[in-house]
Amino acid sequence: MTEAPLPAELLLDRDASDDLRHELVSALEGLGVRTARVRRAVDHRGAADIPWIMLASLPLQAFLSGLGAEAVKDSYTAFKNVVRRSSGEADPAPPRPLVLQDRGTGLRVVLEPGLPGEAYDQLLRLDLTGFGEGPLHYDREQGRWRSELDEAAG
Repeated sequence: MTEAPLPAELLLDRDASDDLRHELVSALEGLGVRTARVRRAVDHRGAADIPWIMLASLPLQAFLSGLGAEAVKDSYTAFKNVVRRSSGEADPAPPRPLVLQDRGTGLRVVLEPGLPGEAYDQLLRLDLTGFGEGPLHYDREQGRWRSELDEAAG
């Protein structure tokens, strides 16, 4: 993906299995991400927190830009498959997403279960500097990534 591996920290929900942890770390490493630390979340969360199964903190724009390279297509497909499978990892409904968080800005991108292929394609070309606040969600009706908080702020 890039010459130097991108550093990342992963925070897994405490209900995520060890098998899922291993699959996620392997999928990210295949995409050129060096996982510096993997931790489990504690039970308490704030009201504004997203009920995710995994939160990955990394240089997000560099990560997304590198995913479009031909050399990582198989690894990217493996990553998308892990995202799809992980949403059903913990039984309590509703399924929980994976969240990518930019280490510098704190902007979050929510990878929800069952995203269409076009959502991933758009994500690879998305310029994150156009967003001030997150989280970013893929709006299936409008067929685009958006931040409701940015839109509300004008």
